[in-house]
Amino acid sequence: MASKLLLIAVFVLDLIAFGLAVAAEQRRSTAKIVQDSEVNYNYCVYDSDISTGYGVGAFLFLMASQAIIMVASRCFCCGKAMNPSGSRAWAVILFIVCWLFFLIAEICLLAGSVRNAYHTKYRSIFSEQPPSCETVRKGVFGAGAAFIFLTAIVNKLYYISYSNARENSFQPYGGGREAGVGMGAYK
Repeated sequence: MASKLLLIAVFVLDLIAFGLAVAAEQRRSTAKIVQDSEVNYNYCVYDSDISTGYGVGAFLFLMASQAIIMVASRCFCCGKAMNPSGSRAWAVILFIVCWLFFLIAEICLLAGSVRNAYHTKYRSIFSEQPPSCETVRKGVFGAGAAFIFLTAIVNKLYYISYSNARENSFQPYGGGREAGVGMGAYK
C-alpha cells in the first residue's frame, strides 16, 4: 500500500510550488521608460523583482517533491523485479509522463526566473528610439504552474501504481510458501 504520509508530504510541497508559481505570474516585473533630469537620455526603470524569488522557490519545492517520490520508488529501476501486470504497465507509463511534465515545469520556472531577473542596462543617448525595456512574457510562470499541477497529479498516480505493482512483485521459488525444496514421493 502506498504511504499516506509520503503522499501528504509531497502534496504539501506541490501545493507550495503551485502557489509560488501563481504568485510569480502575478508579480512579474514591469518596466517603464524614464527620462533623466537633464533630458539627455532615456532609461528603463523596473519595479519589484520578487517574482524571480517566487519562481526559484517554486522550482526548488517542485524539485524536492519529485526527489521524494523518486527516492521512495527507487526511481523505478532499482529493487526487486515486479510481475508483469496492469499496475506495472501504468507505473512505467506514468513514470515517463511524470518526468516529462516535471522537466517542462522546471524549464518554464527557471526560464521565467532568469528572464525576470534580467534588466536592460543601456540607455539611449540622443536617439529617437527608446530603449527596449525587456520583461518576462505573460504566461511563462503560468505555464510552469499548470505543469506543476499536472506533475502533482501524475507523480501521485505513479507512486500508487508503483506501490500496487511492488506489492504483487515476483516471488521466486514458489512465492515464499515453502522454506525448503519441494520434492515428490520416491517410488
